[in-house]
Amino acid sequence: MKWQTSRYDIDLTQPKVMGIVNVTPDSFSDGGAHGSATQALAHCEQLLKDGADMLDIGGESSRPGAVPVSLADELARVLPVVRAAVTLGVPISVDTYKPQVMQAVLDLGADIINDIWALRWQHPGEPQTGAKVVAAHGRCGVCLMHMHRDPQTMQVQPMQGDVVSQVQCFLERSALDLQGLGVEKARILLDPGIGFGKTVAQNFALLARQAELLQLGYPLLAGWSRKSSLAGMAVHADQGEVLSAQQRAVPSVAAALLAAERGAAVLRVHDVKETVQALRVLAAIR
Repeated sequence: MKWQTSRYDIDLTQPKVMGIVNVTPDSFSDGGAHGSATQALAHCEQLLKDGADMLDIGGESSRPGAVPVSLADELARVLPVVRAAVTLGVPISVDTYKPQVMQAVLDLGADIINDIWALRWQHPGEPQTGAKVVAAHGRCGVCLMHMHRDPQTMQVQPMQGDVVSQVQCFLERSALDLQGLGVEKARILLDPGIGFGKTVAQNFALLARQAELLQLGYPLLAGWSRKSSLAGMAVHADQGEVLSAQQRAVPSVAAALLAAERGAAVLRVHDVKETVQALRVLAAIR
């Protein structure tokens, strides 16, 4: 199976590692660490040295409770990094839900649009939508994610009921709607949205029953890296000790490896080197 993107047809025979580049001051794990274009580009280069197959650049935090960023601020953060990153010789994804940002980064040569809103977001009074931008491009890859509610409220009132069937129905409908606009199936990747409006139990149900999502016939992205559902995986969790975002590398790699073993095609991670090493173990037993 190959994932068609702007400049690359990505072979998904083996799981690919997508390195996270947050050009933000407030992301839950590494906010502010790569806030300038120079810092972000240096991080891009380090992730590639660590073995990343592609990069995902974002200029707005989507952590629970995050305050929305203006269009001008997001463009100012993202465009200089994307302009340089497209020269690095790997597929470049941009994590955004704003149609204007999508258009701007695709014009610079970005390969993939990674949207937590699955192209549903639309500014009041604006005719442009992400779906129209992606459809008009003709080739770019797109990742459609499931999110319950929005970043401000998703963990205040998380989902109820059978999470897997609800996520499966949403992703199937989103993908089919996009194909109805002329976007080829080969361009579409799906993301169940770990941590986006789900309880801890629901997040782990999505991993345990990941095969049901794969039945839709699209490659799957797994985004477990440093998520809060992994925070209780400490030795003394029963005594109230929890892992900070920076301390979640080991459970993050474990979750990513389980997702890959269960068929995930792309692993979106902070800890690239460790994830690449773990995938080598999986490849050895295959």
